[in-house]
Amino acid sequence: MWGGGAGGAARALTRALGRRRAAAALPGVAGDGHADLSFQTGLRGTLQSSNWKIQLKSSGALPVSLTEIKSSMPTVKRLFSTSHSSVDSKEMKKFQLLAHKWWDEEGEYSALHSMNDIRVPFIRDTLLNMSSNYHLGNPLSGLKILDVGCGGGLLSEPLGRLGASVTGIDPLEDNIRTADQHKSFDPVLAKRIQYKSSSLEEIVEESMETFDVIVASEVVEHVADLEMFIKCCSQVLKPEGSLFITTINKTQLSYVLGIVVAEKIIGIVPEGTHEWEKFVPPEELERLLESNGFSVKTVNGMLYNPLSGSWSWMESTSVNYAVHAVKSGAWGQSSPTDALSEMEGEQPSAAAGTTV
Repeated sequence: MWGGGAGGAARALTRALGRRRAAAALPGVAGDGHADLSFQTGLRGTLQSSNWKIQLKSSGALPVSLTEIKSSMPTVKRLFSTSHSSVDSKEMKKFQLLAHKWWDEEGEYSALHSMNDIRVPFIRDTLLNMSSNYHLGNPLSGLKILDVGCGGGLLSEPLGRLGASVTGIDPLEDNIRTADQHKSFDPVLAKRIQYKSSSLEEIVEESMETFDVIVASEVVEHVADLEMFIKCCSQVLKPEGSLFITTINKTQLSYVLGIVVAEKIIGIVPEGTHEWEKFVPPEELERLLESNGFSVKTVNGMLYNPLSGSWSWMESTSVNYAVHAVKSGAWGQSSPTDALSEMEGEQPSAAAGTTV
């Protein structure tokens, strides 16, 4: 992996360390300055002959501590430095090319635009059914919603118009710029929505149990580590908070319709957008949710009609589906749905009990 010269140096370094340990184990040799000098001299020659550009100290003594050796070999250190993330770099490259097209309702994201016709009412009505109080015109007022993988803000904006305080995050900066620019056209949304170029795991520490609701729509089939993603959702969600997910099942039918037809034949989705291997069966998603402190409340099938460009609900989850799960609560802590009640108590409304 390092090439012949570097590999030879590494092997020589190992042998030198071994000889030093062996010498230290002999009676009367432990702590002997001659043993250390021999080790340093041999090691210096090995590294220099292999073109390892390690700068020796002015005294001529070679740094032999692990910390000093690491600091002298930055290239090797980078080879072994990895950061675990739910973000898939290959997926980011795909969406980078389309970052300026989010708000083209007839373009590559037309299916996501029309999905709002069913996913927004699904989120709204589910939350309202969990609370008896809300404001007319701003039914989600008082709720803090996190939109994970917000893209250009297609879902963040309608949730903001319903009164929620929305934070949209996306690891792609170009997506965030598009979302920020579009919300600026509406002064109300500019106050209710904030966007941040960030992955979910990057905001965990600063946002522990911060949000009443998390939405991850058409996201989980693109993440690198689904279990880590679910764990992070649980960490930033308040007890008894709601998690909404829409995604694609892993079936033969989903491959035919979601990839062959949608991407290769009709072209309603850019080719290469999805990888069938990353599609998530609802049973697997439910298992991950329940093992991370969630209770799955609803699993609904979804169907897209490419001829009419519209979505509808269906019993079968063989292609697309939506999930609503609730994080387990804790005694003595208020639930997110209480936020609606608290806001109602502070600002009474004649619309209490009125359906939307």
